[in-house]
Amino acid sequence: MNKKSLSTTQKQGKARLGDQIRSIADRLKQETDVQITATSRILGAAAQIAENHDQLINEVVDMVESDLNVEKQVSQKHIYTIDFLKQQFKTLRDAKAHFNLKVSSWESLANKLNAASCQTTIIQNNPQSNQDFVETNIINGEYNFHNIEKLTVFLEPDVAQMFPNSEAVNEALRFLIRVTSKNG
Repeated sequence: MNKKSLSTTQKQGKARLGDQIRSIADRLKQETDVQITATSRILGAAAQIAENHDQLINEVVDMVESDLNVEKQVSQKHIYTIDFLKQQFKTLRDAKAHFNLKVSSWESLANKLNAASCQTTIIQNNPQSNQDFVETNIINGEYNFHNIEKLTVFLEPDVAQMFPNSEAVNEALRFLIRVTSKNG
């Protein structure tokens, strides 16, 4: 081969190599652009999630504050004090007769009335199964699905540990109802 044909071959090889390098550079630039676009979308989505999260937190805080205010108002209405009872009734005997309770002091009367209004009965140790409870009450004729004023529910021990009384259970369920109805 002569020098002229060798240099032409080298020039063609260099041209092909240059084209390949340019092609690779173009692909890298396109991939970089795709990555930048994807990153931008991810960051936008993360910002939207953060905004939605903050909004949800604010809604939950508002609901809890509202519930606490309502609960405070309700609990203030139903708290019996010895002084209040003495103002309402001339004697302990009159108060006992009015509420149909057997107590030996004003203090025990107030405690029983407050305990009854709180409805804090949660049975944790060996609760009767719901099926047994329903069957027993149906047999005794006490169970009426259409006229339920109070429903006794037995909590499993792990759940009962989280709820100190029936008020806490009711508040949690009301909160769940509101959240699911807003999102539903």
